[in-house]
Amino acid sequence: MLLVRHAGTPGMRRACFPAREHADPASLIRAAALMLGTGPRTKAFAAPVPAAMATAEALGLVPTVTAELADADYGRWSGLPYGEVAAADPESFAAWLGDPHAAPHGGESRAAMSARVVRWLESTPRGQDVVAFCDAGPIRAVLGHVLGLTDGARALFDLVPLSVTKVTATRDGWRVAYVNRVAPTRRAS
Repeated sequence: MLLVRHAGTPGMRRACFPAREHADPASLIRAAALMLGTGPRTKAFAAPVPAAMATAEALGLVPTVTAELADADYGRWSGLPYGEVAAADPESFAAWLGDPHAAPHGGESRAAMSARVVRWLESTPRGQDVVAFCDAGPIRAVLGHVLGLTDGARALFDLVPLSVTKVTATRDGWRVAYVNRVAPTRRAS
């Protein structure tokens, strides 16, 4: 299973809480050149956000839009810069950072998002080529599940836009093949 962080967005550049944004046109051009090694039998999934769906489509894939791959709902913090939220409401921001079950923003906790993503992961058919397009939160949730990490430790993974993380199903569970890899690209002709 390949997990692709979707193309960059204006909010990513401004270090904002994820929101339902469109991808930057230049990032979609880079996405279209990626070589993921997908074939005609690959099943594509995308989070229900414009940037994830557009990233899959830029690669010529028709994804199944999958609510379970959405990042957490950050409620009233959606789209706001992290630094602005931390300055305006330091106690709530600290609670959110320190407790994966906290949702002071009125949305979904990181723990609830992780549980949702893990349910999706465990329900995907084994032995099928799968590529999923989403933001960093769901990819961190998968890595945390596979590696047995705490919710806090999951946040330690840096995942750049259009990076690829691969996990493989085994008889005994999942294994991490690689994280945050830059996929090769086609040469412009």
